[in-house]
Amino acid sequence: MDVVEQYYDKYSGDEWERLNCHRIEFEITKRYMQNYISKKAKILDVGGGPGRYSLFLAEQSHKVTLFDISSKNIKIAKEKSTEKDVKIEKYIHGNVLDITEHISEQYDVVLCMGPLYHLTEEEDRIKAIQGCLEVLKDGGLLFVTFISAYAPIIDIIKKYPEKIIDNKENLLNYLKDGRNIVSEDNPGFTTAYFINPNKIEEFMNQFNLEKLVLSGLEGITSQSEEKINSLSEEAFQKWLDIIYQTSMELVTWASCEHLLYVGKKV
Repeated sequence: MDVVEQYYDKYSGDEWERLNCHRIEFEITKRYMQNYISKKAKILDVGGGPGRYSLFLAEQSHKVTLFDISSKNIKIAKEKSTEKDVKIEKYIHGNVLDITEHISEQYDVVLCMGPLYHLTEEEDRIKAIQGCLEVLKDGGLLFVTFISAYAPIIDIIKKYPEKIIDNKENLLNYLKDGRNIVSEDNPGFTTAYFINPNKIEEFMNQFNLEKLVLSGLEGITSQSEEKINSLSEEAFQKWLDIIYQTSMELVTWASCEHLLYVGKKV
């Protein structure tokens, strides 16, 4: 079993809860979905985990297929679908690198919001996007998310800044290489790839896409996330307005842990 699949099978429950803790990322992503997916659409959620976005989109009357590498994630998505009385059209257990072996139909919208987090080789990242485009209709929308190479730096600032003594060089190396390989010496997050934000557009430009959005999802509030989450709903929503309105400005990206690209297939 793939190390990434093992990780998400083990932590599938945590993955469902993750977007409760990282509510800003979740809410800003949903705003982009609502603003760009204007009609009732047929949507493929590739790497959709336990289905947080799939269920949200299905609640908006879209027809959603969830595709994920983790059978445990899919199990949770099915349970949540029943609990919420929301219909997911199909559930497919598979690897994004083999997507065309599982799917022959085409979709109005494809979400690839997770798979690129774990593909450490560029040829695999290219193959993943090409596969998503093969099952996307001409004129359809592709949503792709990336973890920023600044994310490990932001994480250590927020949680345990004292650990900089032993981690300075490792943190700087993410800005050069981006690869996070799990080992006895590095037992934390699973195998991952963190991209320097100024490389995203260059990477996506090689595909048959018209860029609509490149956005830093946490905006300028990433390091104050817990404080923002604890505010009244009125204050929280007003911060979301500021984040959303500034999230496409390049100067905010280094403060973000996740970035979103939206492109139209041409």
